[in-house]
Formats: sequence, structure tokens, C-alpha cells
Amino acid sequence: MSAVTTTEAAVTVAPAKDAPQVRRRRRLSPGRRLPAARLAGPVLLLALWAAASAAGQLDPAAIPAPWTVVRTGAHLWTDGTLPTDILTSLQRAATGFVIGLVAGVVLALASGLSRTGEALIDGTVNLNRAIPTLGLIPLFILWLGIGETFKVAIIAIVVYIPVYLNTHAALSGIDHRFVELAEVQGLSRFAFVRQIVVPGALPGFFVGLRLGVTGSWLGLVVLEQINATSGLGYMMFQAQNYGQSDVILVGLVVYGVFGLVSDSVVRLVERRVLSWRRTLSS
Repeated sequence: MSAVTTTEAAVTVAPAKDAPQVRRRRRLSPGRRLPAARLAGPVLLLALWAAASAAGQLDPAAIPAPWTVVRTGAHLWTDGTLPTDILTSLQRAATGFVIGLVAGVVLALASGLSRTGEALIDGTVNLNRAIPTLGLIPLFILWLGIGETFKVAIIAIVVYIPVYLNTHAALSGIDHRFVELAEVQGLSRFAFVRQIVVPGALPGFFVGLRLGVTGSWLGLVVLEQINATSGLGYMMFQAQNYGQSDVILVGLVVYGVFGLVSDSVVRLVERRVLSWRRTLSS
């Protein structure tokens, strides 16, 4: 009886040895997005800065401690200097950014949807891209004077170039089969733009938008140090003349915060608008 039971158990267990082994799928994606992950780098940098200042490894005259910069920023805010300069800088950056954004999108559509437009526009824009934008400052001062107009014009140029290039590249990359399908379906020009062109161009447009936002702040830093009487760049230029490194760092921190916040807003809008895409970042 025991032998029979043992034999039956062996027969029962034997198929388990021959069962196919299920391979565990290797995970290659970056994984789930960490909360507030983009703040990890700046927070780490701030912690290292504070630790080095507390340990006396940094010259306070060259690189003041973070708490010194905070006190200076609070003082500048209290006496009204910092709010006025921030408002002036925001107005300049916003005006130039809007003009550059509209120009970049319009030119990209005209060039991407028409061979004639591409022949007239694309080469000119690429020629403009090859010329350093900040190198145009002396010429624009002769043309437009040293007031606000030339500053806004330079910021607009800095913005429109990446917006145009990335939007035009996205338009050129739309699969021609979608165009043929739209022709077969008999779509109107407006319906074709709305259903085919806009969804196809949006990914490239947002890349150009992020570069344009960053470029507007970079251009503003330089422009506000040229015959300006207000603005963050003017404040930093005056602080350089008096050796006030803490004031310079206040201006740099404000520029950095504005750049990080504006880029984060564009990223958030991009994720909402392009929620239909399945990418590594999503």
C-alpha cells in the first residue's frame, strides 16, 4: 500500500518538473515619476552651499552665505527696490516673449504648409539663427534707440527662433499618409489644420516654447545692463559697481526661480495638452 502511494505521488509531482518556466519581464522604463523630483537638484545645491558657508570654505565677500542673501533680499523687498525691478523685468520679458511666440508660430505655419512660404522664410530664419542674437544689439541701438523698444525686439528674436525651428521641424515630420487620408476624406483646409497639422506640430511647438521661455530670461539678463534705469539686470549691474555680491546673488536667485517656475508651467501645460501621448516622461 505504501509503495502504491509513493508511485502515485511521483506520477503526480513529475509534470510539475516539466512545466515551462515563466521568465520575469525585465523593466526598462524609468519607473514612476517621483513627487517634486525637479526640486531635488536645487535643494541639494542649496544644502551644499549652506554647508560650505557654515564650514568657512567660501569667502563671504565673493560668495555670501544663503542666509545673508535671504536677509539682503528681504531688505530690498521691504524698501521697495526689488518689487519695482521684478515688475519691470516681467513686463519686458512678457512683451518680448509674446511677440516672439506669435511671430515664430505664424512663420512656421506659413513655411511648413506652403512651398512658396518655405522658400521665402526658412532660409532667412536659418540665416538669422546663424547670427548671434546678442551681437545684433549695437545695430538695434542705432535703429531703435537705447530705450525699451530695442530690448523688447532682441527678446522677441531670441524667442521666435527656437519656436519657429521646432514647430517647423514638427510640421515637416508629419507622416504624408495622414495628408493623403485627409485628401481622401475631403477635409477642408481649416479641418486639415485643426485635425492633422495642430496635433502633429504640438510636440515640437512645446519644445520650442520651453527653449523660448528660457531664452527670454537669458536675453533679459544682458539687455537690462545696457542703459537701463530699472530691472533686475540694472540692480545687479549697480551692485557690481559697489562690490555687493549679495545683491548680485539675489538677482540671480530671482532669475533662476522665474526660469524654473515658467519652465514648470510649460511642462504642466504640455502634459495636459498632450495627455494622449505615451512617452517615457509620462
